[in-house]
Amino acid sequence: MRTREHHLTTERFFPAVRADVFAYFADAANLQRITPPELGFTILSPLPVAMAPGAVIDYRLRLMGVPFRWRTLITEWEPDVRFVDEQVRGPYAAWRHEHAFRDAPGGTIVTDAVTWRLPFHPVGDVAAPIVRRQLERIFRYRGKRLAQHF
Repeated sequence: MRTREHHLTTERFFPAVRADVFAYFADAANLQRITPPELGFTILSPLPVAMAPGAVIDYRLRLMGVPFRWRTLITEWEPDVRFVDEQVRGPYAAWRHEHAFRDAPGGTIVTDAVTWRLPFHPVGDVAAPIVRRQLERIFRYRGKRLAQHF
């Protein structure tokens, strides 16, 4: 039996043109800059990563103190509009993260839509509220760091 899907969507406005905001997100090195330091997030793939469908990015990080490796695959890539990364290997039973960019008066709105499933059904689903809070905190941190940049 498959675990239940969980969803989180966030939106943030940045006072910068869409092409510049997209370019920042498209540079994999910036992910390390906008991830909370306690996650010990390190990109293992050689930089720069040539972002396109099929690009693979390897990371090392800690969740709740547990170290692990994570591999994502860029499955969709529309420059200045959107891209999707999906977990190939990592802590989730499934992970899909869509980053979408749209013009807004005076800047750009970035929408992050994450869909995930937890491992070890049905026990894993008990952790869903904890995972959601952790993801919300990570996105709040990212928003603050991005606001400082833009």
